Amino acid sequence: MLKRTAIILVASTRAAAGIYEDRSGPILEEFLSAHGLHVTRQVLPDAQLADALPTALSTHPDVLLISGGTGITPDDRSVEALAPHLDLELPGVAHAFYGVSAAVATAALSRTVAGIAGRTFCWAIPGSTGAAKDACRVLEPLLEHLLNQLEGNRDH
Repeated sequence: MLKRTAIILVASTRAAAGIYEDRSGPILEEFLSAHGLHVTRQVLPDAQLADALPTALSTHPDVLLISGGTGITPDDRSVEALAPHLDLELPGVAHAFYGVSAAVATAALSRTVAGIAGRTFCWAIPGSTGAAKDACRVLEPLLEHLLNQLEGNRDH
């Protein structure tokens, strides 16, 4: 059996410039690795995300997570970059994320979209460490079943 793969794209102009360290990406990477996925993580400026997505998706990862770029500033366009690539949206994932993030009042200002592109589960989440931890909490009970479904193993 082939090893499952994941790509994490961290959309952060300041982290890409070395102004500060990416702290959300490692949380997501550790979670996915612990679930048996081979993970590649790339930090890039927000403006480069839309161009990086087709290349990342062309490698057909099992999971593609975008961390960052989901706020309301002019360069926060991760949702807009990802949405056109989705064949199927999974709004329940977004609802679950908002449910676990409800204790943080400002979470209501963040945007998210999750879905399927081909056979890849994709999700754009806020770039904070809290959001990364909340995303892992949402994925914990879903990930194995979701990946089995995408592989066509409907018996699981």
